[in-house]
Amino acid sequence: MIPRAISGKVKELATKFPVISLTGPRQSGKTTLIKHLFPEYTYTNLEDPDIRNFARQSPKEFINQSVQGLIIDEAQYEPDIFSYIQLHVDQNQQPGKIILCGSQHFLMMERISQSLAGRVGLLHLLPLSVQELTDSGFHRKDAVDYIFNGFYPRIFSANIHPEDFYPSYIQTYIERDARQIINITDLDAFHSFIRLCAGRTGNLFNQSELGSLIGVDQKTIARWLTIIKAGFQVFTLPPYFKNFEKRILKTPKLYFWDTGIACSLLGIRNAEQLNTHYARGALFENFIIVETLKQFYNAGRQPHAYFWSDRRLTEIDLLMDEGTRLYPIEIKASQRISEDFFNGIKSFNALSENDPGLSYLIYGGNSSYTHPNGMNVRGWLNIPDFNQML
Repeated sequence: MIPRAISGKVKELATKFPVISLTGPRQSGKTTLIKHLFPEYTYTNLEDPDIRNFARQSPKEFINQSVQGLIIDEAQYEPDIFSYIQLHVDQNQQPGKIILCGSQHFLMMERISQSLAGRVGLLHLLPLSVQELTDSGFHRKDAVDYIFNGFYPRIFSANIHPEDFYPSYIQTYIERDARQIINITDLDAFHSFIRLCAGRTGNLFNQSELGSLIGVDQKTIARWLTIIKAGFQVFTLPPYFKNFEKRILKTPKLYFWDTGIACSLLGIRNAEQLNTHYARGALFENFIIVETLKQFYNAGRQPHAYFWSDRRLTEIDLLMDEGTRLYPIEIKASQRISEDFFNGIKSFNALSENDPGLSYLIYGGNSSYTHPNGMNVRGWLNIPDFNQML
């Protein structure tokens, strides 16, 4: 098993909460991790109809089947079990005896908020990070290799080529999960929607435009977006809520949790092709943003991440709000530094009176240093760890 950075946090919360919930995309390694961390626990999976029937007909016996502890995978498929889990943990008051896993965040959180609020430690496991791969001997030679290959564990542990892994993943998991949650009658239109999302990585999510291109209404687009967000395939980055120039921008930007999926949807067949692809800059931006967010999730923290734009459409790709500090981050795929790369950060710092020393330019090169303007330049392999700055 490739060691996961979140492992220590899972073990810590298991000593404090009666229930641990670990959610994340399918094939991100949730089951492998939990089985490794709690080898003495009994493992069950509610996608199995027989096990689901056991949980439905005899919920108390199902929960009490193991003295050591119980792992319930895909727990959202049997909603009634959550009420019985509540009764069980309230009666026993033992920490960490029930571990819930799930790949549908919306459904899991709906069940948890109804029955287990205040009783559960919530964690999210995303695909591997660059640091996890490096520590395990799977280091890639440059950024485009990481972007093209993506970060799902089986690609590395089983040496599966991305062209073999991702088309199957998209059909088997993304489309199947979507059909299970809502009745999608036109699967071709839904697949077109996912492909169009990939082509808009790093751009404002325009529901009206997508609806017109596919031939469906905006409500359908909004519903489909909710589905692929719930399955940890995409996420939206909201604009920064404090508007220094009274300009209100409500539209979020769209990103994929894994760039390998986006590359597959865009028809990119190898890392070399990515070097000249029109989406290279957007995918590099996507890659850096997700690597930054993984730091927070692996530490069990919720990131407060935004983008920023002023009335002249000067933008900052990523803005981390840490309460008393704002960290503006500009991301450029270029391997050379240009002075105009700093323009967005300069505009933001001038309006917000932010310290230039809290600003970062992350680019496709390797050098890291403090620029004469006081801002920090970091190569793509040296992303700042904001958890260490608190």
